[in-house]
Amino acid sequence: MNLGALLSETRNPHTLDLDSLSSLDMVTRFNEQDALVAPAVKATLPQVAQAVDAAAQALRAGGRIIYMGAGTSGRLGVLDAAECPPTFGVAPDRVIGLIAGGPGAILKAVEGAEDNSRLGEEDLNALRLEARDLVIGLAASGRTPYVIGGLEYARRCGCCTVAISCNPDSPIAQAADIAISPLVGPEALTGSTRLKSGTAQKLVLNMISTGAMVRFGKVYQNLMVDMKATNVKLIDRACRIVVEATGVPREEAEAALKQTEYDVKPAILMLLGGVDADTARARLAEHQGYLRAALRGE
Repeated sequence: MNLGALLSETRNPHTLDLDSLSSLDMVTRFNEQDALVAPAVKATLPQVAQAVDAAAQALRAGGRIIYMGAGTSGRLGVLDAAECPPTFGVAPDRVIGLIAGGPGAILKAVEGAEDNSRLGEEDLNALRLEARDLVIGLAASGRTPYVIGGLEYARRCGCCTVAISCNPDSPIAQAADIAISPLVGPEALTGSTRLKSGTAQKLVLNMISTGAMVRFGKVYQNLMVDMKATNVKLIDRACRIVVEATGVPREEAEAALKQTEYDVKPAILMLLGGVDADTARARLAEHQGYLRAALRGE
């Protein structure tokens, strides 16, 4: 596929005068272009929902969510993976971000790494890929060999695969079971896919990981009940979450959290279910960590 023919690489007729605008007019133009992103993502919501269900299924089966990409796309996947453990209390090896060129490419571009389809397969093989894993390939262009190689290898291993790109009918879309392609149009700065394309990919990743964690029992109502209270700010947040979920005074919430070593979910169950910490933990284990089910006693 000719790179110059891609939608994401064409010139934007609304920003041809970008270098002659005042700063205010320039950022206004950027903002006008950014406003096109959410509607483009909205058009892909059925496919995003499929990816949410596939990600939740992978987690329930003991598998992993594995992102892989190059450049901006790869960094966005690494970022989303890194934020899941503190937000949802999952182990760091349950959501993994791979970037072409390895960890060093997060801070500095590794030229040529994305052009090697074999590297995508090798990186997944190094993780000992299993059929229960979900592999999500990210490439704004939709043609990155590193991602294509990884997706093709994942499918051979029996994995469910997802492709996120910003061009129609892209090669990575054809290499995946679920294709998510928000068509945001030409970038304000020609070819700089860290702009609208990057924003679209970030929105999609936010929904996939958050939605999967909701389905995996990491959320009660709209509260992060499996967050890790690892510093003063997060201990305060844990306390506020318990107060919000139970309606008890802060002092009572703090007392319950101390008994659970600041584990939010059993603290809520203690207060709403009228049980001690050990019973709360046992009941949660019986219901695979789903707080709402544990409260109902189903």
